[in-house]
Amino acid sequence: MKVVVLGGGTGASTLLRGLKLFPLDITAVISVADDGRSTGKLRKEFHTIAVGDIRQVITALSDTEPLFEKLMNYRFQTTSDLNGHPVGNLLLTALLNIQGNMSTGIQSLSKVFNLKGRVLPLTEESVTLKAKMNDNTIIVGEHHITESHKGIKKISYTSMVHTNPYVLEAIRGTDLIILSMGSLYTSLIPNLIPNDMKKALKESKAKIMYVCNMMTQPGETDDFKASDHIKVINEYLKRNVDIIVVNDGEIESKIIQKYKTEEQKDKVLFDQENLEKLNLEIIHNNYVDTSSGVLRHKVDKLSLDIYGYMIDHIR
Repeated sequence: MKVVVLGGGTGASTLLRGLKLFPLDITAVISVADDGRSTGKLRKEFHTIAVGDIRQVITALSDTEPLFEKLMNYRFQTTSDLNGHPVGNLLLTALLNIQGNMSTGIQSLSKVFNLKGRVLPLTEESVTLKAKMNDNTIIVGEHHITESHKGIKKISYTSMVHTNPYVLEAIRGTDLIILSMGSLYTSLIPNLIPNDMKKALKESKAKIMYVCNMMTQPGETDDFKASDHIKVINEYLKRNVDIIVVNDGEIESKIIQKYKTEEQKDKVLFDQENLEKLNLEIIHNNYVDTSSGVLRHKVDKLSLDIYGYMIDHIR
């Protein structure tokens, strides 16, 4: 069975670590609008797409020695221009320059790193996000948008974006489209904005599944319940999400307090009655994992529920 996962950053890489354990044909489509830290420096110097989220996803899908993950994510700490750059970002930028595009560059890495799936950038173009905030100001650049904390009214690109043809092909041939947890406005929705992508998603016969975040994000989804995420996604999709996967487990009060104090994040409430009014299928379970001291989805249980749904409803 074929699955296309749309997203970016930690959310998509976390989900893919679980999905790769199952017999699925996975294509990961990654937003490339990040412009902060190492990625921002490389974009400015080489006029390339963002590579940071792609690095994370390649690492997540790789089935090689643990040393590879440490190598790809190793950041140089020096007083030179290399300071702060992960090895993986430099490698991907070099591949892009050698091969001429990121899709071909990643493909050449796939066999070497034994990727359990295919990784594609949403677009091969260097793109920049802009947002109209709740106070009607316009902010340009993903990291500026994230740092503003003004609340987002609408997000778009500064210019027309053309979706990677390989992505459109994958959408047309897939059995399930999964919208990954992660930053709603700056990681997920950028994948839904291009007109040709909207058309492909609207015409696709595959169901669309959204894996809901467990915590809100300051300046993006403050006070959002699970149903609020769906309503926003539907506005950009031009069709409705068919399935939501949402956590119904309790989160320890000390963990909630830690996130509230240190990161201004709150628990996303599972408002089942409101979700039922949106006419979508609901998969809910306890996905809470705090074994590492931070809150994460329990990816084995999450992925098993997704795979089980596909066996029951798609196969």
